Amino acid sequence: MVSFAKDFGKKVLRLKSAYYFANYCDCCITMVLRNIIRRMDAIHHIEAKYPLSFREEDARTLGEHLRLRYNVELVGMKRVGISNFLRFFLYHKDTVSKYINHGEKHLFIPVDLNNLVEIDLFPFWILTFKRLSDKVEKSDVPAKVKKDISVRFLETIQSRDAFLAIESFRKSISEIAKEGILPTFFFLRFDRFAGAITPEFFRNLIALHEETGHKLSYVFTSFRALDEIAPEVFERKLLSVFSHPVYVKPAKRANMEIIFDTLEEKYNIHPTRALREKLLDLTGGHVQYLQLCLIVLNQRGKTEKIDETNYLDMITSDERVTLQSEEIWESLNSDERMVLLKILAGEEPEKKDRSGGSYLWETGIIGEDNAIFSPLFAGYVGGLKNNGQDAEKVDLTKKEKQLYDFLLASKNEVCEREQIIERVWPEVEELGVSDWTIDRLVARLRTKLKSQKSKYQIVTVKTRGYKLTS
Repeated sequence: MVSFAKDFGKKVLRLKSAYYFANYCDCCITMVLRNIIRRMDAIHHIEAKYPLSFREEDARTLGEHLRLRYNVELVGMKRVGISNFLRFFLYHKDTVSKYINHGEKHLFIPVDLNNLVEIDLFPFWILTFKRLSDKVEKSDVPAKVKKDISVRFLETIQSRDAFLAIESFRKSISEIAKEGILPTFFFLRFDRFAGAITPEFFRNLIALHEETGHKLSYVFTSFRALDEIAPEVFERKLLSVFSHPVYVKPAKRANMEIIFDTLEEKYNIHPTRALREKLLDLTGGHVQYLQLCLIVLNQRGKTEKIDETNYLDMITSDERVTLQSEEIWESLNSDERMVLLKILAGEEPEKKDRSGGSYLWETGIIGEDNAIFSPLFAGYVGGLKNNGQDAEKVDLTKKEKQLYDFLLASKNEVCEREQIIERVWPEVEELGVSDWTIDRLVARLRTKLKSQKSKYQIVTVKTRGYKLTS
């Protein structure tokens, strides 16, 4: 009976934690939980079954940094496959023993910042604390430490006090470190949090790292280095002793073969060897491109015969693929875009091009042979000269129409971002749809509604989504 009461008490504590956490976020509890559960359900960690040699060079580099307890900035172009690599690194049972371990105990805590409903400091620390609490609960950390951390977390979310949140988090991390356990926080999509970063936040990160005698490490994933996403806070001269940037390039052919095999089974697609080779050439080591291509083939293949003679038109004309190319392009600065256009024009890059556009080579957008990594992206960039003509079109694309119909059906009501993803991108929901993609589609629809002299307009509801009004 006592055992049952203790077990029941733990469940109540976890339920209370979830309740207060959701209440804090200023949105309904169902939306917050749906967001978290959807992302967790979407990731069955198929990467854990990859061979241990997957992205071996990247794994060795990251492992060596973590063995030395350095902080790491994992930087790569938008949607290139950093999350795919990290799921392998985090959940494969042998990565720690091969790439890091010398007998230490490690605790990996992934914190997906896509789960932040409100981009602010207190929600950040609450989400991070929650992920720590969840991870500790499932680990072999001593029972007393588990209880201490659970109690601190509950007190923190009930108080809604930012100072208490950081102090309680500090005590929890210190307690774990004293047990001889090395915690590492993986902040996924850290660039999404850029607008909320302050000097005090940076000082807190440093203080926590030093509090544990440098046993605590951070891994930040972003499409840009820290000093580029928040230059007013992260100065490179300060970062030089705080973190180490590691650039993740498009996956090599052997690694893409591994990814292809798992996706082929998942989408029940069995292309010919010739078509498979062409798809791998087309996507150029970019994981999201490959996933989108296979989704297109899966959908179109139900009603059409697809082979190596007609696949290209289907893929290049698909709006989802175009949006992915546009997202990469929009993430580049003017110097980098100019370098790309020069290379497409057949010009040899000069020394100043390599300096001003160094990001292109560091992330593998441009390879060692000065070729653009993917024909899909090269084709998109090459077609930008027609943008002026395209801008005159006012007919809605398929995705714009789906978004418009959903907003119209819910006129004058807020359509949450998660609801938009479910209605407009159900086929790629599990891959994750970026804020940029949603905002870009809304911006395009706004422009076309104005051009059509529509009586409707789209209103932004901060931190939540959009609504259609007349």
